[in-house]
Amino acid sequence: MQPLDSPTVPVFKLYGEQQIWPTPDLLHCESISRRSSLYQWEIQPHRHADLFQLFYIQRGHSRVEIEGKRHNIEQASLQVVPPLCVHGFQFPEDIEGYVLTLAAPLVARFEAELGPHLSGADCYPVDDSRHYIDTLFAALLAEYEGSKPFRDTLLQSMVSTLMIWICRRRQSLGARSTERSREYLASFIKLVEGHYREHLSVEDYAHRVGVSGTYLNNLCRQLTGQSALQVIHQRLLLEAKRDLIYTGMTISRLSDNLGFSDPTYFSRFFKRLSGQSPNAFRASLNATGNTELGSTGGEYP
Repeated sequence: MQPLDSPTVPVFKLYGEQQIWPTPDLLHCESISRRSSLYQWEIQPHRHADLFQLFYIQRGHSRVEIEGKRHNIEQASLQVVPPLCVHGFQFPEDIEGYVLTLAAPLVARFEAELGPHLSGADCYPVDDSRHYIDTLFAALLAEYEGSKPFRDTLLQSMVSTLMIWICRRRQSLGARSTERSREYLASFIKLVEGHYREHLSVEDYAHRVGVSGTYLNNLCRQLTGQSALQVIHQRLLLEAKRDLIYTGMTISRLSDNLGFSDPTYFSRFFKRLSGQSPNAFRASLNATGNTELGSTGGEYP
């Protein structure tokens, strides 16, 4: 495939065609092999200004490139390609599947009814819906190529059914994603609790959780309102405050106990996060008798 950042990425109505929308219908349906076989099974990166496409890959390991990112489809899946999304494909010669193309007015109608669930370039494995989706696409193609009465109404009804399936699958996967995110956060918090004195990097924690550092940071911001580093630092700050309140350790010993290599660095760290030096914090609590950590802003998320 050509790189997707090419300054000459073409804009087509349908791949390989320059003419205007070739049919009075607001949709177009064909097998994947019908068009891809004309181009040696490789659809070069391109985009459509006002078309929405669904690629249903039934069988045949396929390579997909979406906005510069590549992934392989190795099971029956629906690949969504919204308007203006740069996309390209490499199909095997034994590819089985369909491509459904919707014109802008029809897409606008579905978005008005279903909301923004169709805007992402997502890929959905059909899993236990395989027979249902197979049957739906086969009926859709047969109706598209036919000329029976009420053809347009039935076509739009079948496409509506397909759009609703996609919306439901997206919501289902979103719920599972949220649950998985909370599991990742719980693992991270548990690791921080066991290793905060070691001053591990965010990348170290992310590796142990099984995600990237960027993902872990985004996850923490989404679920706690803090970055991953802030979560780690807040745990260190909480323990420092506990030691200052409940022990008589010197600042030097306390610093060493928390894994800091230099008491001066620890003091700067503490003041930056709490607004007070360690000695001032200890003195203020001794003067007031207040040992509630929550009142000092040191809560651990």
